[in-house]
Amino acid sequence: MKTTFTMAVLAILLSSCSQYSGVTSGSRRYFNKEDFDPKDERMMIFNASLRLSVKNADTLNRELNRLTTHLEGYSVTLGYEKSTIRVPALKLNDAIGEISKLGRMSEKKLTGSDITEEFKDYNVRLENANKARQRYLELLQKAENVEAMLKVEKELERLNGEIDMLKGKMARLDHLASYSTIEIDVHQREKPGIIGYVALYTYKGVKWLFVRR
Repeated sequence: MKTTFTMAVLAILLSSCSQYSGVTSGSRRYFNKEDFDPKDERMMIFNASLRLSVKNADTLNRELNRLTTHLEGYSVTLGYEKSTIRVPALKLNDAIGEISKLGRMSEKKLTGSDITEEFKDYNVRLENANKARQRYLELLQKAENVEAMLKVEKELERLNGEIDMLKGKMARLDHLASYSTIEIDVHQREKPGIIGYVALYTYKGVKWLFVRR
């Protein structure tokens, strides 16, 4: 009976390994065209990187907070040199347009990445892990001694950890696809002091004397 139980455990392990074939950590699995429904939409992540020159960084950050609330997004970090916010992906262009009004934009970069295969890969692995977990639960009911129970419980613990990990990665990708990230490099324009203003206007006066259009 012990031999039969051990063979059953090995069979589940081999089955799980074969279902995960072609998927390795840090790699991407590409599916055949047949795996996709032509009506399916691609899962995309769209982000933006901006450089903004402003008079006052505190005022900018207050406006960014107001903007994210209005657009149903949220602020990730707000700082004097860099701020990061997230807004619903469908409102990305609206957000960029509003941010451009808060200062002088000197740089704008938009990026997009297709995560359809990555998300689909995680989903397949999750389904396989859930199936393997169910089979181990059935084996647990049939275990006739402590040693057998411990082996199954160890595999269940591993599978539970993998399932939680996959769910977490899928949730993160889904969130990043739903909310676009906008990174803003903040340049705060310095105000000249009294001597600075004197030098500035002296320069402008001298320039007016020698250079005319």
